[in-house]
Amino acid sequence: MVWRNRRAAYYFAAVLLVTVGFTLTYNAGMRVWEGRPQPLYRSVEVVFQTFTTTGYGEDAPWATPQMNVLVVVMQLTGIGLILTAVDVFAVPWIQEALAVEPPTAVPDLADHVVVCGYTSLGETFLEELRNRNHDYVIVEPDREAAVELHREEVPVVHGDPERRETLENAGLVDARTVLVDAPDDISASVVLTAQDVAPHVDVVTLIEDADLAQYHYIAGADEVLSPRQLLGRSLAAQVPTAVSTNVEEGVVIGENFELVELAVREGSDLAGQSFREARIRDRFGVTVIGAWVDTDFRMPVDPGTIIRAGTRLLVAGSEAELDRLRDATAASVRPLAPQHVVIAGLGQTGVAACEALSDTNTRLTVLDRESDEGVDVVGDAREPERLDAAGIGEARAFILALGDDTSTVFATLVARDRNPDLDIVARADEEADEPKLYRAGADYVQSLATVSGRMLLSTVFEDEEVLGYHQRIEVVQVPAGDLAGQTLADAAVRETTGCTVLAVERDDVTVTDIDPHEFVFEATDEVVVAGTDASVEQFEAQFRD
Repeated sequence: MVWRNRRAAYYFAAVLLVTVGFTLTYNAGMRVWEGRPQPLYRSVEVVFQTFTTTGYGEDAPWATPQMNVLVVVMQLTGIGLILTAVDVFAVPWIQEALAVEPPTAVPDLADHVVVCGYTSLGETFLEELRNRNHDYVIVEPDREAAVELHREEVPVVHGDPERRETLENAGLVDARTVLVDAPDDISASVVLTAQDVAPHVDVVTLIEDADLAQYHYIAGADEVLSPRQLLGRSLAAQVPTAVSTNVEEGVVIGENFELVELAVREGSDLAGQSFREARIRDRFGVTVIGAWVDTDFRMPVDPGTIIRAGTRLLVAGSEAELDRLRDATAASVRPLAPQHVVIAGLGQTGVAACEALSDTNTRLTVLDRESDEGVDVVGDAREPERLDAAGIGEARAFILALGDDTSTVFATLVARDRNPDLDIVARADEEADEPKLYRAGADYVQSLATVSGRMLLSTVFEDEEVLGYHQRIEVVQVPAGDLAGQTLADAAVRETTGCTVLAVERDDVTVTDIDPHEFVFEATDEVVVAGTDASVEQFEAQFRD
C-alpha cells in the first residue's frame, strides 16, 4: 500500500513537471516561431487538449516545422501519460477487486489435524492424511502462501498460529491433534497458545535441535519428534561396520510375536545362500515377509534370490525364533581392523550419525564447510581435493549428511569417481530427489521428508505402527471388514494386495498361528497386516468397510 501511494505521488509530480515544461516551450514557440504571441493560460489549455486528444482549438494548424514537431512530441507524451495512469491506478484497482482472499476460518470440522507450518517435512504426512480421507487444515501466517494453497484447494487458514483466535478459527477445540512444524522458538510459543485454547488436544512438534526438546515438553507438547537425529542414526545403521550390533527394534504383536528387520552380515551363516537353500522357515520357524535386496524391497521374495551381505530381512516370529535367526545373520568372524568411514556434514543429522558409529569399530573422518569441534577436514564435499584429503580413496563408506540435495548429488558423483568400491549412504531432503541420487551412484538413500512423515503417522494414528521410520513398510491393525466369513486362501490376500496377515485379535486374544485354509475370519476380528504403502492402501480399499 505504501509503495502504491508512492507511485501515485511520483506520477502526479511527473505530470506537473511535464505540463509546466511543455506550457513554457509551447508559449515561447508560438511567439518566436509562429509570430502569434498568446497568454500563458492559453498555452496551458492547448497542452491539456493535446494530452487528452480532445483537439487544438484556434491554434491549429501551425506553419513552422518546429511547432509541428513540438505538438507531435506533446501528443506522444500524452498517450504515454494515459497508459501510465492505467498502470498506476486502474490495474491495481482491478487486481484488488479480483484478488483471492485466503480463508481466515474453516467450516465445522471434527477429529481433524491442525498443521501449523507447511514444509517438506510434513508433506508426506499430509499425503497420508489425504489417502485416508482424514480432514486437516494448515495454518499459514504468510498471506501469499495462504492464497497459493487456497488456489490449489488445500484446506488453509490465514493467520498467526501464535494467536489464540487463529487456532480457534482453525477448529482446534474439536481437533484430533495439532502438529507444529516451525522454527524451534516459534513452535514453543504455538504450543503454549494451543494449550490455552484446547488443553485436551494432543500437541506434536517437529524440532531441528534435539537439545531443545525439553523446552517443548515444558511448554506442554505431548510428543516432540526429531527426524534429523533419527535420520542420522538410520544412515549410520546402513554402514557395514566391523562390530555393529545386530539387534533391531521391531513391532511387538501380542505377547510373544514380533515383526523385525534383520541385516545379514558378511561372514554370517546365511550370506551367500539363496532363500531356497537357507530354508529360513524350516530352520528357524519364522515367516519371511520380504527383504531389501540391492535397495529394492521384494515381497514376496523369489526363492532363487541370493542372500548377500547387506540384505535386510523382514521377518515375524516368536522371541526365541528371532533370537536363533539373529545368530545366523550375525558375522561368525569379525575383523579387528577398524573400517574407515567419511561423514560429510556435521549438522544435526551428521552428529547423530557420528554418535551412532562411535560405539563401533570404526575410524571416522568428518568433513564440513566450517571449522568446528569434531571436524577433521574443512572444505566442500563437492571438491575432489577435499574428499581426497578426507581419505575417500581408501574409505569403506561415505555418509552424506548435507542439507542441500543438489550438493549431495554432485558430491555423490565425485565420490563415486574417486572410489568405485565405496559404499555411499546419502540423505535426501526431498523424496523426489531419491531416484536422482541413486542414478548418481548412491547405494542407499533416505529422505528426511519420508522419515518425518512416518514418524508423524505412527504418532498421530494409534492403529498404525511403522517398522523403521526410514522404511516404507507399514503395520496396521484394521477391522476384518469384507474378510469376514473367508479364509486367507479364499480371499487371496497376499496375491491380490501384496500384504501379509500377521495376526488376528479375537476376544482379547492374539492369534498368530493362522492356517490359510482353515482359519475363518469373523466380523468382530481385528486383523494385523504388514506391507508397503501401496499394498496396505490396496488392502484397505479391498477389504475395509
